[in-house]
Amino acid sequence: QVQLMESGGGSVQPGGSLRLSCVTSENALRYYGIGWFRQAPGKEPEGVSCISSGDGFAVYADSVKGRFTVSRDVAGNSVYLQMEDLKSEDTAVYYCAAGIPRCGYVLKRRDFTSWGQGTQVTVSS
Repeated sequence: QVQLMESGGGSVQPGGSLRLSCVTSENALRYYGIGWFRQAPGKEPEGVSCISSGDGFAVYADSVKGRFTVSRDVAGNSVYLQMEDLKSEDTAVYYCAAGIPRCGYVLKRRDFTSWGQGTQVTVSS
């Protein structure tokens, strides 16, 4: 079982930026793809981004393409989600999760077996 812990959430005005971090168990990034999901109140969870093990192939939901960037530090067992030009609709609890090594173009919760506790992101003026 992979352990994951998110940090970096907070409150920001529209147009602002935040960087989320996900620290994982040692060596997890060598074997697992790491996904970012979010869930807003009253809405279904949404897959936001994912970075694969190995070559680091990354995917993004259409709703965040061009604004969010996923990256990783394999030696540091960490994955980052840089979020720019934040909008009110980005408000949600953000979770990182470990799953299949190669991220699919459509992120499915069932492909991820270990989850962090989540970090709140609030975008409001």
